[in-house]
Amino acid sequence: MIKGFLSRASLNAKMLFAALLALLLAVGVFFAAYGIGSYFIEKVYMSSEAVSARKAQIYTDFNIYVRQNNLSGTDSAAIARWTAEHEDVTIIVTGGGGNYSVRRGQEAPVNNQISDLIQIAEIYGKLYPMRFADGEYQIAIGDSSQTREQSLFLIGSLVLASVAFIAVMFFYIRRVTDRIIDLSEEAVVIGKGDLEAPITASGGDEISVLATEMDNMRRSVIERMSNEKRAWEANSELITAISHDIRTPMTSLIGYLGLLTEGVNEDEESRARFASAAYGKALELKDLTDELFKYFLVFGRAELEMQRERYDARLLVEQLVGEAAFDLRDAGFEVVQTDFSGECTVVADAMYLKRVMDNLVSNAKKYADRAFPIVFVSELSGNDLSICVSNTIAKGISRVESTRIGLRTCAKIMQAMGGSFETASDEERYAASLSLPADRNE
Repeated sequence: MIKGFLSRASLNAKMLFAALLALLLAVGVFFAAYGIGSYFIEKVYMSSEAVSARKAQIYTDFNIYVRQNNLSGTDSAAIARWTAEHEDVTIIVTGGGGNYSVRRGQEAPVNNQISDLIQIAEIYGKLYPMRFADGEYQIAIGDSSQTREQSLFLIGSLVLASVAFIAVMFFYIRRVTDRIIDLSEEAVVIGKGDLEAPITASGGDEISVLATEMDNMRRSVIERMSNEKRAWEANSELITAISHDIRTPMTSLIGYLGLLTEGVNEDEESRARFASAAYGKALELKDLTDELFKYFLVFGRAELEMQRERYDARLLVEQLVGEAAFDLRDAGFEVVQTDFSGECTVVADAMYLKRVMDNLVSNAKKYADRAFPIVFVSELSGNDLSICVSNTIAKGISRVESTRIGLRTCAKIMQAMGGSFETASDEERYAASLSLPADRNE
């Protein structure tokens, strides 16, 4: 459960969990170490044998001090100097008029009552005889060094607990930094150009998300480069094919025009035939250059350079639809068109709009059924000027363009003018609609 939580938690949650775990471990280490120390003090350091041995050593050291300095039992100041050097020792001197206690260089009087002596013996243990320069005295020895030992064990336990806390946090932070270092090293490898080197993403935290996004970016760069490579290859193939296709009619056109220019054959019928053939080749060149324009318009990276002007919508629609209807009627189609109603203006490039309409007319010529009319509907809908062209699809004719490059050209042109281009079709009908933002006349 904990492992699953850590695999999905954020860095903040993981950091909090690691801190809590480190704190619990530190508390456990503290109580364990302090408990061991307390047990040692109670069972070993404060055992009767150890206490007796320490008091015997204190008695020996103090006796040597008394003899070397020829102290009297009432010389509390000299005894205070000795206890000042032995901070954990208390000396109580009784008898011979010297009834006082000295601890850490501080003197305190002690009554020479039987009850007081009994209480001293109960607290400090037995009384030791000590010969001073002025006679025989009794001394009680107090040893409080266990307080020092307890303090040392307390400090040691705190140190161990701190080390345990730091160790857990260091281990967690080291894991996080190792993941970051690995991620940076993988990024350096990719930065040097090895896009096939994967980026490892583990866990569910922010570092994992970053690694995943970097890997997605790497895959996106690979895909984009692959697309650009395919586009470059397609462009190369297109240019090669177009160059070949253009060269053939161009050579024929030059040949026919050369014959007409040189006047080799003065026959009027021959000249008319040569002129007609040259005209046909010129139309082929026009179709090829139009296809080339469409291709680079769709796949080119540069933005379209437009000469946008403000036009009266009614006049613009009448001209566009009128020319398209004339062209279709000339090709043998029946055309039905609605009268435009509304007063507004549009900002557009008339030349590019004409290209869009020519493309729709060209598609209608290819795929429309001549037994049914082609319908043009122009209207002002809301704040948009729209022109819709619909026709019945001829039976047995494939209406799917291999690249749909013509329709994509129309969409890009309309988008560049701030408008839209949409198509809809079923088994029998096909419709295309273009729209532009319009400003109504007040």
